[in-house]
Amino acid sequence: MTADGWYRDPADRRVREAAPDLDVISLGRRVRYLRKHRGMTLDQVSAAVGTAPSQLSLIENGKREPRLSLLRALASTFDVTLDDLLGAEPPSRRAALEIALEKAQRGPLYQSLGLPTIRVGPRTSTEVLEAIVGLQGALERQLEEQIATPEEARRANTELRGEMRRRDNYFPAIEQEAGSLLEAVGYTGGPLSQHVIADIARHLDFTLHHVGNLPHSTRSVTDLKNRRIYLPRGDAEGHDPRSVLLQALGHHVLGHGTPSDYGEFLRQRVETNYFAAALLLPETATVAFLQRAKAARELAVEDIRDAFAVSYETAAHRFTNLATHHLGIPLHFQKVHRSGIIYKAYENDGVSFPADHTGAIEGQPVCRYWTSREVFDVPDQFSAFNQYTDTPAGTYWCTARTEHSAGGLFSLSIGLPYAHVKWFRGRETTARSVSRCPDPDCCRRPPAGLADTWAGQAWPSARAHSHLMAALPPGAFPGVDETEVYEFLQTQAER
Repeated sequence: MTADGWYRDPADRRVREAAPDLDVISLGRRVRYLRKHRGMTLDQVSAAVGTAPSQLSLIENGKREPRLSLLRALASTFDVTLDDLLGAEPPSRRAALEIALEKAQRGPLYQSLGLPTIRVGPRTSTEVLEAIVGLQGALERQLEEQIATPEEARRANTELRGEMRRRDNYFPAIEQEAGSLLEAVGYTGGPLSQHVIADIARHLDFTLHHVGNLPHSTRSVTDLKNRRIYLPRGDAEGHDPRSVLLQALGHHVLGHGTPSDYGEFLRQRVETNYFAAALLLPETATVAFLQRAKAARELAVEDIRDAFAVSYETAAHRFTNLATHHLGIPLHFQKVHRSGIIYKAYENDGVSFPADHTGAIEGQPVCRYWTSREVFDVPDQFSAFNQYTDTPAGTYWCTARTEHSAGGLFSLSIGLPYAHVKWFRGRETTARSVSRCPDPDCCRRPPAGLADTWAGQAWPSARAHSHLMAALPPGAFPGVDETEVYEFLQTQAER
């Protein structure tokens, strides 16, 4: 066989055709088994097949792929067929263990551990092989369980969203923790200032340190040993610096431990985001504000945003926490990319979101006639866009705005059934659309006229979303470079 993988002898192609994925390790162990079973030495077999003992040793150790002529000679010497020699099943249990160990030692996992190579000889007991191969298998299974594939992540997210729906997205224990902290530092009302947040950190016995060399894979780093929280100096890539700090404190206040799987990691993220919002928009003050607005029939997300000096997205999220529990208003929330893909969503009002077979909403394209899509084409991007949409599940009124972020242009929308629109500003809108999704004729299938003209005549080059097929970064905190974090903390501790 040449260096490029082709056989010099045309007849040798039959080996490639019969066994395109020839397992040289298994073949080598089978040759060794047959040689010993016949009571032959390496020298005797080498003389019989016309090759050097060193070459035959390389074949037995799975380090060289023999040509067809040599395979035929070996089969003749051992009095077996070529098919028997190339068979898939190991000739014995011990041979199977030796094959498994050799493959494991050549694999990336074993090599990444930096362990010495084990040379298996006649005196190596079968029990030792069983133990080593068993440990390798157990380690592989454990690591596989710790890696969250996109499907596992979607399932975890779907389960968590189901719990949020059952709770009406209201978590009283977190509300209580946030309220207790605000009371402890003497908060009296208004937007939560940096000064009050610093008081909260001091109350929890943490010192704050703004640095310019925060690990690139983090938004903050908490040194639990020295009770320090490291934060980025300047703009935190579009994130409200108050939220970044409050989320870091939230892990401590809520008693989070190292997450054991992606589901727990995701739950902790949701809880710390909730905790930060419950401090930025305190329950008592925010509910009083909402009740006054409801009584005046002037509920509006942008008013919540302005009253508490938060982003529109934070105000919309917080509204989902309090609207159903305190105001009796069921609703839904969406964050949709300009491409029409749902990034975040929540509902407890019966609206029908697109979903995959696992029930996951994130990553699905939303109907192009929904408010969350229509808002991108509205000339006035300064004011909220309000629209009624007739759907198979009923008529919904939605209010939406667009916001730029590092990931592009997104729409943020709050929607609710028609029966509750009377409490909201913007209910007088005349904008109306009809969505028949999930009927494919609604917006998924091209109109007949366009299809007749262009079907078979278009070949788009799709934008590759490689992250959809890749496993999420491994580790307790996916995407975080732990070595970088530890080196950062060591450097800071030595100053």
